[in-house]
Amino acid sequence: MTHVRLTPLAQSLPSTVPFVGPETQERARGSAFVARLGANENVFGPSPRAVEAMAAAQQWMYGDPESFDLRQALAAHHAVTPDHIIVGEGIDGLLGYLVRLMVAQDDAVVTSDGAYPTFNYHVAGFGGVLHKVPYRGDLEDPAALFAKAAEVDAKLVYLANPDNPMGSWHSGSDLVEAMDALPDGCLLVLDEAYVDCAPEGTAPVLEADDPRLIRMRTFSKAYGLAGARVGYAIAAPDLITAFGKVRNHFGMNRAAQAGALAALEDGGWLEHVKAQIATSRARIAEIARDNGLVPLPSAANFVAIDCGRDGVFAKAVLDGLVARGIFVRMPFAAPQNRCIRVSCGTPEDLDAFAAALPLALADAGKA
Repeated sequence: MTHVRLTPLAQSLPSTVPFVGPETQERARGSAFVARLGANENVFGPSPRAVEAMAAAQQWMYGDPESFDLRQALAAHHAVTPDHIIVGEGIDGLLGYLVRLMVAQDDAVVTSDGAYPTFNYHVAGFGGVLHKVPYRGDLEDPAALFAKAAEVDAKLVYLANPDNPMGSWHSGSDLVEAMDALPDGCLLVLDEAYVDCAPEGTAPVLEADDPRLIRMRTFSKAYGLAGARVGYAIAAPDLITAFGKVRNHFGMNRAAQAGALAALEDGGWLEHVKAQIATSRARIAEIARDNGLVPLPSAANFVAIDCGRDGVFAKAVLDGLVARGIFVRMPFAAPQNRCIRVSCGTPEDLDAFAAALPLALADAGKA
C-alpha cells in the first residue's frame, strides 16, 4: 500500500502552525475584518518609489540569485562590505537557513519562553533541543539567555530587540555589555525586525566581523513590504558564505528585489512612516487607558495592552474584538498572555478598535 514516507522526526512533530492568518479567520467567520491590527504589517504602505519599481520589474525572468544590487546598497547603508550581507525570503526564511546550517539532531538552542515562535519550529524541524528561559518582567533577559546557553552548550541563542510580542527593548550598549557572558562557540541570533521603529541607540554598535553575532533585518515592517518577503542578515563573511550551501538561490523574485532597493533609497518615506507609527502607538495607548487598561511601552509598530487579569480573560477580550471585525493577536505564554497585541493602524482602523474594545471587555466580564 502506498503511503507518505515521512522521516521519524517529521512523524514525531505536531501538524500545527505558529500563526493562523487573518484570511483563514475571515473565511471561518464568513466576513472580512473591519480593521487588520494583528499581523504587525505596515498599513501606511511602502514607498511610492518601491511600488513603481515593483510594477516595472520583468517578472518573467528569475530574480538575480545573488541579489547583487540590493546587497551593494545594503552594504553601503550599513558601512560594511557586500560579503557581510545575505538576502533571503524574510527573516523567517533566513532563520530556517541558519538553523539548517548549524543545528543537527540533539543540538542545544536557547530562546525565551513566549518569544517569536517561528524560530522554534525551525529548530524542532531539524531535531534540535530547545531550552527556554522566562522573560524578566516584560523584557527578554539576555543574562539568563546567555547563562542557559553556557549551561547547555548551546550552538544558537535567539533574542529579538525590540521584542515581539511585547514591544519592549534593551539599549544597544546594554546588549554589548551582556554579550561578554556569551559562551565560546555560541552564536547570538539578534532579530532586529522592529529596530527601524525603535529609539536611537537600540541597535548595538559592534563590528560586522564579530563572530559571536548575526543580525537579522527586514523590509516587512517600517518599509512596508511584508508581502514581498525581503529580509537580510549581517554577519562575518565566512558565515554569510556558508548560506550558499543551503539557501534557495532563486528564492528572491525580481519585483521583491527591485522594491526593496527603491524603498532603501527613499529615506524620506521611511521617516514619514516612522512618524505615523509613533502617532498610532500613542493613540492605541490612549484607547487602552480610556478603558482602564495599561499599555506597555513599545519600540515596535504595535502596542501590547495589559488586560489586567490572566490569559483566559485576555483571550475572551480578543475573541470579542474578532467577533466585531477587529483582528488582533496575543502572546502565547504566561504571564505575557495577560495582554493583547494591537498593531499600528490608520485613524479609521483605530476608531473601529476604540468602538469595539469596551464592548469586548463587557463581553469578557469587565463591566
